[in-house]
Amino acid sequence: MGRWGTVALAALAVVATACSPGSAEPATSDEASPSTTRTPRITDDSGRPPVTFDPCYDIPDDVMNAAGYDAGKKELADMPMGTYTFLGCAYEGTVSIPGVLARYDLNILSGNVTLEEEQDKNGHVAVPTVINGRPALLEVDPGNVETCRYVLETNFGVVILSRLYQKDHSGPVPQSEWCNEFEQTISTIEPFIQN
Repeated sequence: MGRWGTVALAALAVVATACSPGSAEPATSDEASPSTTRTPRITDDSGRPPVTFDPCYDIPDDVMNAAGYDAGKKELADMPMGTYTFLGCAYEGTVSIPGVLARYDLNILSGNVTLEEEQDKNGHVAVPTVINGRPALLEVDPGNVETCRYVLETNFGVVILSRLYQKDHSGPVPQSEWCNEFEQTISTIEPFIQN
């Protein structure tokens, strides 16, 4: 995982609140029609573009629920880093296979680092790909066990979707299973990401 991904995920774990961002109008839609761009919750002093896609507010709850994540328990975090910013949202999965899978957890980070910067940091585990026509990276790092990441390019930077396989058994999960069916989830979420 890249330096900013590690820092941002650590910050997400530390500062995520237990409350859902439900005090704002939740995004609900059966269609992939991105919401109006809002003023970013936070900005940094880097001169980088503002992060205009907020994963906790701009992905409809019904889309996340249908993808197997409990949108009612999503947690948000503000992460101004000075030289870059990440807006994060954490979801707990609802899919369970007793003796195999407890659930998949999902962290979505929207940040103003570039896809090229991410490639420079994680090129050793990154494979270029395309999701719905959008340039992306697939990252499977053997050192980040049971985690699959997609990094999608945006006009402000990137959106990182990192899924953790919470196993329901002892022993390792084969690396070949870390990304099972995750691309389908990413393809469902991608249309809501403002360019």
